[in-house]
Amino acid sequence: MPRARAQVIQHKRRGLFNFRMVANVLGMLLAISGLAMLLALPFSLYFKSGDHPAILISGLGSISIGLLLWFFTRKNANSELRKRDGYLIVTLGWLIMSLAGALPYVLSGAIPSYTDAFFETISGFTTTGASILGQNIEDLPLGLHFWRAMTHWIGGMGIIVLTIAILPLLGIGGMQLYAAEVPGPTPDKLTPRVKETAKRLWIIYVALTAAEAVLLMLGDMSFFDAICHSMSTLSTGGFSTKQASMGHFGAYHQYIVCLFMFLAGINFSLTYWALKGKPLRLWKNEEFRVYLYAVLGISLLVTSIVFWGKYQETGIGFEKAFRDSLFQVLSIITTTGFGTADYTSWGHFLLVLFFVLMFIGANAGSTSGGVKFVRIIVILKNSHYELKRQLHPNAILPVRFNGKPIKTEVVSKIKAFLIIFVLIFVAGTFVMSTMGLDFDSAMGSVAATLGNIGPGIGIVGPGDALNFAQIQDSGKWFLSFLMLLGRLELFTVLMLFTPFFWRDH
Repeated sequence: MPRARAQVIQHKRRGLFNFRMVANVLGMLLAISGLAMLLALPFSLYFKSGDHPAILISGLGSISIGLLLWFFTRKNANSELRKRDGYLIVTLGWLIMSLAGALPYVLSGAIPSYTDAFFETISGFTTTGASILGQNIEDLPLGLHFWRAMTHWIGGMGIIVLTIAILPLLGIGGMQLYAAEVPGPTPDKLTPRVKETAKRLWIIYVALTAAEAVLLMLGDMSFFDAICHSMSTLSTGGFSTKQASMGHFGAYHQYIVCLFMFLAGINFSLTYWALKGKPLRLWKNEEFRVYLYAVLGISLLVTSIVFWGKYQETGIGFEKAFRDSLFQVLSIITTTGFGTADYTSWGHFLLVLFFVLMFIGANAGSTSGGVKFVRIIVILKNSHYELKRQLHPNAILPVRFNGKPIKTEVVSKIKAFLIIFVLIFVAGTFVMSTMGLDFDSAMGSVAATLGNIGPGIGIVGPGDALNFAQIQDSGKWFLSFLMLLGRLELFTVLMLFTPFFWRDH
């Protein structure tokens, strides 16, 4: 009893949150975000795009405020981070980075509206790829183009994971940040130490980005375009430097991007083991196999429909039909959002099919958004066993994944995730319909942002030149919130809106 009382007293002394440590970490995140902004400065100066003053002021301002916040909270800050602190840091960190990241757009005058600039920035950090630039993408100064791609790249693997990798100050308590930020039902550690896991994941991320850039340049893509598109691909973001997206480039570039979109949709832990000389780990993974079969099967189905129903009668060959189909299927399943064709013009059946694909996502532990295949697999298996239990109520039928039984609480979490995801989609569609959007556009905008995809259907589809610019400001702020929800997989953000999060009992 005395020991229990001492623990309660100690907990009360520490308070519900370690606000000093939360502020300390947020200061570091803001400073790192500012440093990333300054990486766009050399491109701005080299291409003389005229946006260097805005980038310099925004970058130095973010670094200064971040370092000041870190400096004044560094002393007497308890190094222990608890779950509550982790949820708070990750959610506020994404918001603060987006609020600061919008400044270069506004100060340069490229996007005068702060609402539009924030929408573009949080779309980048959450790797959504939804844009308000419409027909003005190629008018954006090149320095800001690089910053736009950089927001994708940072958000893809997660700045929290980056921070854990490079700042040993977060070695203690880092698991709370890692668990709150990394996508998937459970974080997959490669090593017992979270910091080492984060480092290895980032090494793979950087290596794959560099490899794609080199391959794109071998196809005569410019260095700048290759870097920007590689960062957007590996992050499954979808921002392009061209109005026509990847449709601006040739077949070689599109196949290269297809390859790396597929790789970006794989659990990075599996990629790590494959690169370590253990490719069988990849093939033995049930989620990867379903992902592979789904991409190939759906691509062939779409190819046959597009070729025989659309392309053949206009003289377009089978290879083009296959390439367009494969590209669009990969882009939607991995939630990348690049485009080479307008899938909304391929008929009602394929429109419904692509709409369903918007909710799936690729593998847990990848940079893609959406529900993820692992959750779908588990729910389908659980539903199958529930039918069996009706006939054999006393039978013990555990849900298995990769040959191992899954804990009941994990299945319960997946059920809760899917129910909440559907409820938010329905509620979000209703909210957007009250803002004057037709039913298709309301559903499309919510699916595109909650699933972190980018293009949707209706007025926000890939064939509409204005895209999200047509939505009123209140709708853009609401969709921005949905992007954050989708990127942090619902629970991390929604936790902050529950009464019990802010009290002891």
